Amino acid sequence: MDELFKNKKVVQVVMVLLLSLSVYLIGLAVNNIKTNTFIGRDIPALTTINVTGEGEVFQKPDVAELSFTVSQDSKTVSEAQSISTEKINKITSYLKDTMKIADKDIKTEDYSVYPKYEYQKAVACLNLNMNGFCPDGKQILVGYTVSQTTSVKIRKIDDAGTILTAIGDKGATTVSGLSFTVDAKKDFEAKARDLAIKEAQTKAETLAKSLGVSLTRITNFSEGGNSPVYGYGGGVMMKTASPMMDSAQAPTISAGENKFTSNVNITYEIQ
Repeated sequence: MDELFKNKKVVQVVMVLLLSLSVYLIGLAVNNIKTNTFIGRDIPALTTINVTGEGEVFQKPDVAELSFTVSQDSKTVSEAQSISTEKINKITSYLKDTMKIADKDIKTEDYSVYPKYEYQKAVACLNLNMNGFCPDGKQILVGYTVSQTTSVKIRKIDDAGTILTAIGDKGATTVSGLSFTVDAKKDFEAKARDLAIKEAQTKAETLAKSLGVSLTRITNFSEGGNSPVYGYGGGVMMKTASPMMDSAQAPTISAGENKFTSNVNITYEIQ
């Protein structure tokens, strides 16, 4: 009888232990499932602060850019093309041979050919006996216009004024879009961004100290307004060559400075 009682007691103890182990294993499994759901996922930040920063870098330009157009009117397309090509070749030869501008810095941007019309009134309008009646006139084809636009990069800014004058002498109809840029602009954009980030970080650290909290991680970053401001000159109308232009002095070109600006927005998690 005692032996049976002891065996029953052992069975009860084993059952309790098995039940406890089962509860423990179930709890462990549930905890693992909860933990695994966050693996590879970004945990949302509960408390954050948002700061902005701005950086500016100034740099003297080292490249001047401009475009010039040669426009030629003539009674036939072939004649207009021939004259236009002669002027373009003359200017291009000057840029390459005299001013040592590389082929890669001279680019044709547009080439167009279009008819030229004139509106003529009807001859009957000249007759005073028409009692005020005047028949409609008509468009008359009088020739064709050939136009070619070329862009040029001038890597010696001091030559810009001389080139402007020479292009007009050699047949350019218009010169436009004179601007001054920095060849390695990405480097200066990066410097402006670094300054903006540093300013934002300083703001965040100061704010965290004032609030009595700690910065833990960056949860968001964005950049805007990274727009270099270039020195710029307006368009210049050029006339055909004349003795007066031959003696004209080259214009003084002021390149100034270019400004590179970056604005950043950074969100920090705090605790």
